[in-house]
Amino acid sequence: MASDKTVLFYGPGRSEPSALLRRFIDARGLEVMVLDGPNDVHAMVNRTLPACIALEGTSEDAALLELVRELKADSFTGIVPLVVSVLDGGSDSRGALVAALLEAGADEVVEQDRSERESLLRLEQVLRRADRDVSVHPTTRLPGTNHIARDMERRIRSGEKFAVCYADLDHFKEFNDRYGYQYGDAVIGLLARILRDVVRGLAPGGFVGHIGGDDFIFNIPVEYLEATCDEIIRTFDELIPYQYTEDDRKAGYFLGKDRRGNIHRIPIMALSIGVVTNQYQDFDHPGMISELAAEMKTYAKSLPGSKYVVDRRHQSPTLETAAAKDADALARRRPPGEPAEANQ
Repeated sequence: MASDKTVLFYGPGRSEPSALLRRFIDARGLEVMVLDGPNDVHAMVNRTLPACIALEGTSEDAALLELVRELKADSFTGIVPLVVSVLDGGSDSRGALVAALLEAGADEVVEQDRSERESLLRLEQVLRRADRDVSVHPTTRLPGTNHIARDMERRIRSGEKFAVCYADLDHFKEFNDRYGYQYGDAVIGLLARILRDVVRGLAPGGFVGHIGGDDFIFNIPVEYLEATCDEIIRTFDELIPYQYTEDDRKAGYFLGKDRRGNIHRIPIMALSIGVVTNQYQDFDHPGMISELAAEMKTYAKSLPGSKYVVDRRHQSPTLETAAAKDADALARRRPPGEPAEANQ
């Protein structure tokens, strides 16, 4: 299986990278996975987070251009660095292909008639830029806050009905304190993979971003909201207990101390998702959406268990949603005239 130390390689009719690409891969201490066709590239990059995608071919391999367009147009695969090595040189068709590849989103195009030193430096810079790109989170390789805002802006401009879902872990800090940051990072990676895979599978046109820590945002067309959130919560609740020791898992909690030194039970982590949609109100700026989504997330975290809560307000400042198992209690204590709605 590919990892962040793997280069995914595809070249029409080629069983291995050229000598230039091989030297670059070896110099970085990376491994190469040779793929047989465009479908294999899509399948692998959708299941993994490789260090880089390397494509190689001639100016006659027009399918490479289409593959670059498809990979870079997708919010999930577009963040993976992608380089193309064009093997033939000196032709007008080659020059047109290089320009088209860059226009399609290729992070670098290396041409045969460049010096080897220049080509290796260009390839090296691609990975260096990816390593320091503040818009991609280093732990999960998911888009960061800049990409999240741009995706919201695009949806606002398009006029589509969409949902912004702010996901956060309950009791993550206590887990981190007990098990250590390496296990904490593993949980963050698990949640990232669940969000990415479920949104990818159930919400065409969806987007997943990582704010930082255990905070994530996923933006999806509103018609996929219920099925997507239900599956995310189901999958999370099924997998998260196995991040604990057998004793803690069987007990359903462990004993921990609060900031005052008091010992109390820390339950198994749960997932809280606060949801804001433009079904009932209009948004003109991502900042407004982010503020409301954070408010809904905070409200969701006040309720037990994994749940998602959806803001149904018509420009109202009062929260209206809750976890399903608490709906009756909330209905009794909500402000007069305010309906309660819940999902868990």
